[in-house]
Amino acid sequence: MHASDSDIAKTDATVRPIAVTRLTSESFAPFGTVIAPIEDGVMFGPNDAQLDFTRGTPRFYIMRLPRKGLLVKQITRHRDVTQCLASVGGKPWFIAVAPPLKLDDPKAEPALADIKAFKIPGDVAIKLHRGSWHAGPFFEDEEISFFNLELANTNEVDHQNCYLDQKYGTVLEFAESA
Repeated sequence: MHASDSDIAKTDATVRPIAVTRLTSESFAPFGTVIAPIEDGVMFGPNDAQLDFTRGTPRFYIMRLPRKGLLVKQITRHRDVTQCLASVGGKPWFIAVAPPLKLDDPKAEPALADIKAFKIPGDVAIKLHRGSWHAGPFFEDEEISFFNLELANTNEVDHQNCYLDQKYGTVLEFAESA
């Protein structure tokens, strides 16, 4: 899911900045749900993550990731499951996403112009819609662990990739505005 800075030097791809969009429920809606803290006892409703684990056994785990730079070389989608991600320890991180178009087409790929970038604050989680394209988590720390909720076999049988450097000759770099 990630490209390291040294991997880019091995390709002829153009590095293009991708502006980081301010994360709100509305700005993230085409890709998933922002899961913000709420008071205990609040009843389930439309602002909660609408999960879909009907195609397998849910798996919740903590994945430990090393820093891999801030360059997006490939983007992935899982057509069978929603996915939830949150950093452990409240650290901010980045993700690139594209909407889940043509969910039933295993050869469909996102348009470069449809890919958006977000910085996820450490006090929220995100739920990706089934089929949302995503690249990340990306971050600047040496290592961060992440809570991950998907299916037990997601990374074995439900992992469709689009290689941006090969398809578009482009690698995206997160660009925060000052």
